[in-house]
Amino acid sequence: MSEFSPFWNGWIIVLSVGNLVFCLWLIMWTMKKRAGESQQGDVTGHTWDGDLQEFNNPLPRWWLWLFYGTLIFAVIYYALYPGIWDGALGWTSADKANRRADVVSQYEKEIKKGEDRYGPIYAKYRGVAIPDLAKDKEANGMGKRLFLTYCMQYHGSDAKGATGFPNLSDNDWLWGGSPEQITASITNGRNAVMPAHAHIGDEKIDQVANYVMTLSGLNADATKAEAGKEVFTSAGCIACHGADAKGNQMLGSANLTDNTWLYGKSAGVIKKTITNGRNGTMPAHKDLLGEDKIHVLAAYVYSLSQ
Repeated sequence: MSEFSPFWNGWIIVLSVGNLVFCLWLIMWTMKKRAGESQQGDVTGHTWDGDLQEFNNPLPRWWLWLFYGTLIFAVIYYALYPGIWDGALGWTSADKANRRADVVSQYEKEIKKGEDRYGPIYAKYRGVAIPDLAKDKEANGMGKRLFLTYCMQYHGSDAKGATGFPNLSDNDWLWGGSPEQITASITNGRNAVMPAHAHIGDEKIDQVANYVMTLSGLNADATKAEAGKEVFTSAGCIACHGADAKGNQMLGSANLTDNTWLYGKSAGVIKKTITNGRNGTMPAHKDLLGEDKIHVLAAYVYSLSQ
């Protein structure tokens, strides 16, 4: 119960005990004989449709004992598990910050059980270089299962990505596609920021958008593109994307010349990106997966673009 504030602890205790007491009172109240009540087996005097009568018969004994059984079960449950106190068994799903120091949570027990069983399987690949591991059929199968569990929600089951989530199969990398860079991305995560440029005005945004479109061979207004080339420099775009617009993997800035688009390549989408900026986050998996699983997962991701 320690994972809640004192108020919510009290609230849960009052509801739990109150429900038990109420249920016990209810069954005793309904069994109480009242003055003027018909004898057991006699009609009560209530008649419907001329001949449909109500008899004063008690509840079936099996139903009554089943009701008592649920109350007894509830008392035993509250004695063993958290409900009105921490419980005699010391069970909890809480993390370390919200439980007694001598208690190991069910989550931790299950994680340890899994690590004891599967940890050695991943550990045997730890010393194999990622380029070699990427060629191992069994390891690749394990890496794919990890990918489908933790990564497909963003990058898709085929790893071809979605709007705002990179394609991992095309050898076009924002943060680099070397084994070390892939491992670093999975381990520590990434935070990408494209600053908003609404301050330069709609005209210049339109011009630089046309210039960016020409870099990857898209149809654009030549006059606007020529003016946009100057805006690309004066607005500071070269600081991240470089004078040649090929990007910088140290910063995670995109290559604007390869016709690979993270958010879309239409004029409207490009203008929106320049105007409002973009923010991308790749969550860190260091604590979730550990080094051995990350090593196998990185080998699978590496294999997708080779």
